[in-house]
Amino acid sequence: MESEVYIDKHYSLVAECKQGSKKACYELYRLYSKAMLNVAFRIVGNIGDAEDVLQEAFLDAFKKVKDFRQETTFGLWLKQIVVHRAINLLRKRKMDLIELEGDQIENIAEEEAEDDEEVLFKVEQVKEAMKLLPEGYRVVLSLYLLEGYDHEEIGQVLNISENTSRTQFLRAKRKLIEILKNRGIA
Repeated sequence: MESEVYIDKHYSLVAECKQGSKKACYELYRLYSKAMLNVAFRIVGNIGDAEDVLQEAFLDAFKKVKDFRQETTFGLWLKQIVVHRAINLLRKRKMDLIELEGDQIENIAEEEAEDDEEVLFKVEQVKEAMKLLPEGYRVVLSLYLLEGYDHEEIGQVLNISENTSRTQFLRAKRKLIEILKNRGIA
């Protein structure tokens, strides 16, 4: 079975960084810092914490850059580090995710299907409403909708079951709709 090699438009910078070029490291930071700050912010919900996560993630990445084997793009590899750092910060805050029994999940899924509404909201209003969600809901919602993780991946990252991820997502979606309705947006 052949292994895929991803074409990374910044691979030459990564190669220079591996050789110890501080200029290349700075350039990678400049290219990726804004996007990675947004990733961290969507997970932790606080700009100060997001900036801390960003700095720690880049330090980790530059320490481990020699281990980067181009099995993915540098941006995706870095994003994984940022997500893990952000989640570790939330764990330190003792984020509580509730494990539910299978029949409870089925009931929630049935309820969700009954009142599933497709409503378009302005991006800024949704972002503001997401800040009001409990951390566990916000993290799962962000990872699923904004970062493109599936429930299995979210479960692995957060150390929860796939079903718990699905449940947290459904609850987060329901709560977000409720917040938006209370603000007269929905």
